[in-house]
Amino acid sequence: MSEFVLERVIDAPRATVFAVALDPGLHLRSMARYGETMVEAPAGGVFSEGSTVTWRARHFGIPFRLRSVVYDVDPPRGFRDRQISGPFGSFWHEHVFEEHPRGTLMRDTIRFHSPFGPIGRLVDRLVLREYMRRLIEQRNDQLAAEAEADAEGRGRTLPA
Repeated sequence: MSEFVLERVIDAPRATVFAVALDPGLHLRSMARYGETMVEAPAGGVFSEGSTVTWRARHFGIPFRLRSVVYDVDPPRGFRDRQISGPFGSFWHEHVFEEHPRGTLMRDTIRFHSPFGPIGRLVDRLVLREYMRRLIEQRNDQLAAEAEADAEGRGRTLPA
């Protein structure tokens, strides 16, 4: 099982960061360069307890679909999501938001493994762990920019 943890301080209130993190559009905006689309959107347009979503994406030139569920939603402290079906043997993501003197400390813990036993473990170690870390960092860059804009009263910039 591969695992990594990313932490970032965001200059915005915890409730704001939490709300931005539950916006499925955030994922689309942060992964636009990879052409990710949402095949199945969560009911109500925002992630909540038990929401499911299906993403379509192309990474390493390979098209795939990933369906995930959001659970353990605890406003504004955090939530989790995990793959229900898709390219990973398993994928689990914990989102934690803590008060911080400069705003909110956001912590992402990611655990995953590829299928195909020893070959999958080798791919995880040599390629996928770093690739996934960069993807989550890009998502977090977008999340921080939107949360800080909201906190400053500028609102988020949404695509046309």
